[in-house]
Amino acid sequence: MFYPGSPTRVYIAPGVTDMRKAINGLSLLVTDQMELDPFSGHFFAFCNRKRDMVKILYWDRNGFCLWQKRLEKDRFQWPDTPEDVLAVQSHELAWLLDGLSLEQRTAHRELRYKTVI
Repeated sequence: MFYPGSPTRVYIAPGVTDMRKAINGLSLLVTDQMELDPFSGHFFAFCNRKRDMVKILYWDRNGFCLWQKRLEKDRFQWPDTPEDVLAVQSHELAWLLDGLSLEQRTAHRELRYKTVI
């Protein structure tokens, strides 16, 4: 589905989402609340009130895919910010799914060089 370094964008709906919603309901949230295009091929991630379930919606060439993960123990460190949507990188989504927070202070910082020797 996704891997670090993937060119696909990831959009996270902070806070709580009603997990009774399936593809149609979540695609409406993407369009109406996030004001994004659900047919873009990007990933749209949602989390429930108990923080033990995540759903990821994305368009794959000819149809929607809905990926779900439910934890049996523990909780996701899902962001609860006032923004309507957070744009993150694929490795940051992987952090969330692994139980880490988005603010990883001990990760290696990204380096950018202008010339190659």
